[in-house]
Amino acid sequence: MSSPVVTRFAPSPTGYLHIGGARTALFNWLYAKHTGGKMLLRIEDTDRERSSEAAVTAILDGLTWLGLDWDGEAVSQYARAGRHREVAEELVAKGKAYYCYASPAELEEMREKARAESRPPRYDGRWRDRDPKEAPEGIKPVIRVKAPQEGETVVHDQVQGDVRFPNKDLDDFIILRSDGTPTYMHAVVVDDHDMGVTHIIRGDDHLTNAARQTVIYNAMGWDVPVMGHIPLIHGADGAKLSKRHGALGVEAYRAMGYLPAALRNYLVRLGWSHGDDEIMSDAQMIEWFEISDINRGASRFDFQKLEAINGHYMRITDDAALVEAMIAILPEMEGGEAILNRLNDTTRQQLVAAMPGLKERAKTLVELADSAKYLFDERPLTLDDKAAALLNDEGLSVLAGVLPELAAVDDWTASALDAAVRVYAEKTELKLGKVAQPLRAALTGRATSPGVFDVLEVLGRDESLGRIKDQVKG
Repeated sequence: MSSPVVTRFAPSPTGYLHIGGARTALFNWLYAKHTGGKMLLRIEDTDRERSSEAAVTAILDGLTWLGLDWDGEAVSQYARAGRHREVAEELVAKGKAYYCYASPAELEEMREKARAESRPPRYDGRWRDRDPKEAPEGIKPVIRVKAPQEGETVVHDQVQGDVRFPNKDLDDFIILRSDGTPTYMHAVVVDDHDMGVTHIIRGDDHLTNAARQTVIYNAMGWDVPVMGHIPLIHGADGAKLSKRHGALGVEAYRAMGYLPAALRNYLVRLGWSHGDDEIMSDAQMIEWFEISDINRGASRFDFQKLEAINGHYMRITDDAALVEAMIAILPEMEGGEAILNRLNDTTRQQLVAAMPGLKERAKTLVELADSAKYLFDERPLTLDDKAAALLNDEGLSVLAGVLPELAAVDDWTASALDAAVRVYAEKTELKLGKVAQPLRAALTGRATSPGVFDVLEVLGRDESLGRIKDQVKG
């Protein structure tokens, strides 16, 4: 019986959880769920100068917000340095690695010689078979692995196919530095082995690392995990993803008003697909996801597509839940504090009542909050330029005429208000839009809004009539 699948997500805490990392985490999470396995989390914090606790927190918060849970506690790579050293020394004892006493001057000489001969710099193996008794005074040795010198190392990749690396290009790379700290290449192998990782899904920028890591696995006699190296994400123009394309932290997408479910759905489609399906639930993604279906080519990040998917998820989200999601990002939004300050049980209920109309037009929670601001505006409203233009003499005359018709409505519902305004429009031989537009401007201060009758119902009789009177009185 085969062992259960164990995947891992292993970010470096040198900054936020960026969008490429989020997709890698998602693919690992999906495959673990698909196979009934586990996804582990390892923080690769061996670079002490660049690692920070704030970055660790940002990564954990980003994963949690995105809805990607992991099994067990997050593992610190730095905390395992003793184990990494132990394995390096075990490799020396097995004759699979050796102490190298080459001085910085000797290494520089090797590099110079390689440059002069127009070949890539490679360590020349001078301590590979020398007796450590010949070691010079005052040089602290590194440990180098004995890489195979002939043939090739093959990475059997689920995405890229078999990738072959000539062993002459791998050289005897360092696994333990002279200060006793492990190199990234070595620490990753030891950690993945000890954590029982069976499948490694990561960016294809790690493909050359995979060959060197395979050398260490083989030297220790350990099973090499199944690997899948996924192409990087590019911008819409095909260039490497940068901040202008969307290479931002996950928290930036949260602040921009995207829903976690929408971002998951969008990210899974960056480099993986299931037929022509654009919208898919978590359950469908989990059921369908296979590493071997990941595309070999780079995918392109497209904000318009993300917005379209987010708009879909907003429309199918429960109104009360959508209100809570919107409220959660108000502190990070321009003008959000003003809404928060006026939030109470009444305005919260108004927000829920307004959602059906609001969410039809908005593509993000930020747009949703922006279009809901009319509910929280204090009288008299400040009109934007387009609304002010609608409330010219003709518009104000229409308002003055329709005001008593609205005041006479007993049943303050959208349908009853719609009927009353239609009667007024027919009576005055005006098109419905000629009445609705100045009404909208007076009620919201804007030229665009949800349906004007929905706005009237949500604002309620007193507030609606008060806002109209403010403009008529001028």
